[in-house]
Amino acid sequence: MLVTFLILAIVTIFSINLIIRKKQMHLWLGHYLKRKLMQPKVNKTKHIMFCFVDHYEPMWGKNISYEQECARVDRWYQDYPKVAMKFKDADGCYPKHTFFYPEEEYRKEHLDKITELCQQGLGEIEIHLHHDNDTSENLRNTLEGFTELLHENHGAFMRDMTTGKLQYTFIHGNWCLDNSRPDGKWCGVNDELIVLKETGCYADFTFPSAPSDTQPAYANEIYYAKDDPLKPKSHNKGRLVEVGGKTWGDIMLITGPLGLNWKHRKKGIFPQIENSDIRGAMPPTNERVDLWVDSAISVKGKPDWLFIKIHTHGTQEQDTDTLLGKPFEEMNQYLLDKYNDGKNYIMHFVSAREMYNIVKAAEQGKTGNPNTYRDYKIPPSKYRNKLTQRESVE
Repeated sequence: MLVTFLILAIVTIFSINLIIRKKQMHLWLGHYLKRKLMQPKVNKTKHIMFCFVDHYEPMWGKNISYEQECARVDRWYQDYPKVAMKFKDADGCYPKHTFFYPEEEYRKEHLDKITELCQQGLGEIEIHLHHDNDTSENLRNTLEGFTELLHENHGAFMRDMTTGKLQYTFIHGNWCLDNSRPDGKWCGVNDELIVLKETGCYADFTFPSAPSDTQPAYANEIYYAKDDPLKPKSHNKGRLVEVGGKTWGDIMLITGPLGLNWKHRKKGIFPQIENSDIRGAMPPTNERVDLWVDSAISVKGKPDWLFIKIHTHGTQEQDTDTLLGKPFEEMNQYLLDKYNDGKNYIMHFVSAREMYNIVKAAEQGKTGNPNTYRDYKIPPSKYRNKLTQRESVE
């Protein structure tokens, strides 16, 4: 019996280790478990900052026609206001979709429609980029050129009066921030964090990327990273944003919920990875919403302000009905029913920019209603649609 037990134990441990390695869980599981053990109890009203970011790619896929691109954007243009305007948070704000738009997929006509959604208070525009075998100089030119283009044509971003740079947030295509793939593909720039900072980027919203091998060690954290220009993946670790702390390094990373879902197990044994990705095959169920809240992502020393950032790829047809239909409605209704009672929880729908501002307010010791700090450091963009304005004049 003892021998049988030992054999079963060895086989189980070996199997678990194989799964952990296959799913790249060894990259982040240690930090995740340590954080769960040290998670403080909060006996006061919790404010939830809920942010939905989108790797918004109208040209996604192979052999995509221009007509299909337009149909994808039109679906959002027509349907998102209908579904989003059914809901308001504690501050009277609609759900805010942050459109991280790829530089390499720019079409003015697509952004004109996204701009109109932003003008209605339904979202904001930020920067997304896919690149490969790039250089620091070319990356710098690309980012500066694209932010200026979006500012000129659509009123996106506000300029820092000290540096003159347009201020933006960023999501890296293929999750490869700072050349973080082991094979070096889909980036190529080891000093990317420095380039981002010097071109006006104040926060990165790329992660989590699990089960990708680009996932950094820090899970469920808001932290600063300092670039080593000679090495990749400098954001693998960093310095936590904390109350009374100061800006450090080159960039702030605001990560979304990452963990283990024990209610959904493979082969009835192994938990699935919860990585805050919303798709048709991974709808935003009540159970997942609870896991996001339980991840308790916060500024260190301010556990009553929780930051939930979920993500999607919003133009892929197989996912659109989830993002613009009943699953999205049910998610928002559940958020407002359970997490906006005014006593235990208060819900705030925020953009990526607003989330960053509230993080900075917490860092500097601000208290009270976080709604006060939506524009604390970075002011809102003055979105404009030149085509619409010109037509109205005519």
